[in-house]
Formats: sequence, C-alpha cells, structure tokens
Amino acid sequence: MMKTLTRLDLSDILHGCAILGTGGGGELDEGFHYIDKALEAGKTFNLISVENVPAGKNICTPYMLGALTPMSEEEELQYKRLPKADESSIMTAFKRLEQYTGDEFYGTICCELGGSNTAISFYVAAMANGYIIDADVAGRAVPEITHSTYYFNDIPAAPIVTANEFGECFICENVIDDLRAESVVRALSMISRNDIAAIDHAMPIEQVKDAVIKGTISKSLAIGQAYRKAKEQNKDIADEIANHGEGYVAFRGIVTEFSFKTQDGFTLGDVYIDGTGEYVSNRYHIEVKNENLVSRLNEEVDVTIPDLICCLDMDTLTPITNPNFSQQMNVAIVVLPAPKEFTTERGLEAFGPAYVGLKMPYIAAVERHFKNNRYKNIK
Repeated sequence: MMKTLTRLDLSDILHGCAILGTGGGGELDEGFHYIDKALEAGKTFNLISVENVPAGKNICTPYMLGALTPMSEEEELQYKRLPKADESSIMTAFKRLEQYTGDEFYGTICCELGGSNTAISFYVAAMANGYIIDADVAGRAVPEITHSTYYFNDIPAAPIVTANEFGECFICENVIDDLRAESVVRALSMISRNDIAAIDHAMPIEQVKDAVIKGTISKSLAIGQAYRKAKEQNKDIADEIANHGEGYVAFRGIVTEFSFKTQDGFTLGDVYIDGTGEYVSNRYHIEVKNENLVSRLNEEVDVTIPDLICCLDMDTLTPITNPNFSQQMNVAIVVLPAPKEFTTERGLEAFGPAYVGLKMPYIAAVERHFKNNRYKNIK
C-alpha cells in the first residue's frame, strides 16, 4: 500500500534516475541537497502506487526547467543586482499554487527521471507531508514539456505556477496546451538565469491516473540497487545496469572530443568516443539537447530517441550528466528500451527521430540488438 523510503532507498532511486536520465534531469549533488534538507527538517518520504491514491485527491507535478551549461561572466552580470530569495524556488511556487487554487495536495508526480528533478518532486511531497506517487510522465529525462504522457493524452498543464531564485513568481493561466506551455515556461527560464521552478498539472488523481507511466520510481529503485551492488561486489556496472534494465552495452571507449553551448534555453552538444577493447578502431558520437538524443557508430545512426542512451564513467563508476565530460574519460554506453508509451504514434511524433531532424523511421535498438549480433560485421 505505502512504503516509507529510507536514506539508502532514496540514494538508490536518485542514482537509478541519474542513469535513466540519459545525461539530463539535473545533478545528483543538487538532488541529495533537497533530500537531506527534508530529512534534516524531520520529514519522511512516503511512496504510494497510483492505484492506492484515493479518488478526489489532488496531485501536482513540480520540476526545474532550464539549460545545463553555466552562464558566461557577461551573462551573469545582469543578475548581480537582483536579491536572492531565502526560500527554495520550488517551495515558493508550491505555496503560491496552494494560495491560488485554495486546494490541498495529496502528493506529487515527477515530470521525468533525473538526479535532481526527481528529488525536487520528492522534496515538495515530503515538505508538504504528502506522498510520492510511484509514476512519472517520461520514464527518462526529456528536453521539453511536450515530451510527456500528459501531452500525449491532451491533459492541459495550466494553471502553471513558476518561481525563480530571486523570489519572482509568475502564474500562467489559459495556456492552450503543453506545446504553448513549453514556449512560455522556457521564456521565463531564459530571463531567470536559465533556471526556473515550475508546478503544473494540478488536478484530481482520476484525471491523470491513466495518463502516467506507472511504477517508474520502483523501477529506478531497482536499477539503483543493481548499480550499488555491482560496485560493492566489484562487478561491471555497465553489464549489470544493462541486464537489470533489459538493455545492452552499446560501446566502450575514451572521450576524445566534446563541445557544449547554450542556445534558446537548451544545452546543445556533441561527444566523441574512440573505442577500446572489442570496440577498438571504431568511433561513437552522441548528440545532446539537454539529454543524449542520438548516437552514431562510425557516423552511421545507431540509436535514436525515445530509446535511452546512458553514459557511465567507468573510472569513477558514476552516471555522467551533461555537460560533465572530460578528455580521456573512460566511458561505457548502455542502451535501454524506450517506455512503451513513447513508441506510440503520438509519442514518436513528439519525441522520435523527426524531433532531431532525422528522416527515418524509429527502430527499437534493443530489439534489433537481440535479433542479431550487432558488432559481428564491424571492421
């Protein structure tokens, strides 16, 4: 019915989310900051399944939206005169949501899986003495608000309450759909030091219960446990994550080139990896828009969204979040299957190969891999 999460459970979940976040979803350090802040305040983290949320109870979806790359010194100057708020921006937004709607909220549903964004949703639930709903709307981390099962099911985001680190709060009413919501909230982020807290989809559970991906927090817990135990037992973390995530290890090698930039409120980048071991004499290229969206093997398209392209640092044994690469970093690439909700016609229309400019059909990489020996013809 309900599980009270221990600090170890929370650590496993966040590490699982950082892996499933495919380079996005925020930094683990920030996620643990929120978790420990709530624990220090004497709060508990209670996980409950969608099916066990009583009818009529209100839920909401809190998250942070912005770019992952740091701002330049010149860009930072424009914000120096603004005072910093004492309260976290996500709690400013949540309290304003309560005032605006006059409602109490039973719990939160994550907008995506990631080291920080998942924790932020957990933090709001804990601080409000509410519940974490065992679900999310992406099954991974994603660049835009429209990359969600809310959007696929035409559930409107508005009203949307946003707040930034300067204490400025914005209420967005009458936003026609999530496509417009992405433009509005992204613009607010761009004038908020590329980082804004937002809460949307505030409504009774019965309006969203069939429009979310159920059990994803439990899945993240299982992936995180497998990752932790692999480290404890000196097993290969890439192999263990691939096995538990029903995927495969796509590549291993050394990072030789990478570049990142902020454009239109997103972090765009490219990472090049020269193969080692059985992958020697081959090159892997990952294209980034906040998350890892496309990979190429010897410049031929290998994996595309919505499949998960997960990067692991095999020296520090940690998941890699963008843009945190370094020269000569020893990495492994694990590919995991896309949530089935994203492989529908509506899902692929929003977050398939066409989104990254590829004129090709989506091919499920994991299915392809297990149907044939993917590397047998590599020279």
